[in-house]
Amino acid sequence: MSLTFEIIGMSAAILTTLAFVPQVLKVIKLKKTDGLSLSTYIIFTLGVVLWLVYGFFKNSISMVLGNGITLILSLIILVYIAKGKKSNQ
Repeated sequence: MSLTFEIIGMSAAILTTLAFVPQVLKVIKLKKTDGLSLSTYIIFTLGVVLWLVYGFFKNSISMVLGNGITLILSLIILVYIAKGKKSNQ
């Protein structure tokens, strides 16, 4: 039963993490973040950090890996959003 839950968790982690890849690639390629909300990504990133910490406490590899990678991807987008806001000022 535990292996089944871990497989489900790992599958969810892979899919939700992969969902960010096209957005990150688009932002890097175009160097534009028009239409992306800074506050949304800040709140989302804080949530990902909390899920990552929770995953550590639960000793869940799927939570830690999925949220660790998602955190990196989200931070990349946040940096580009912040750069865009700074250059517009």
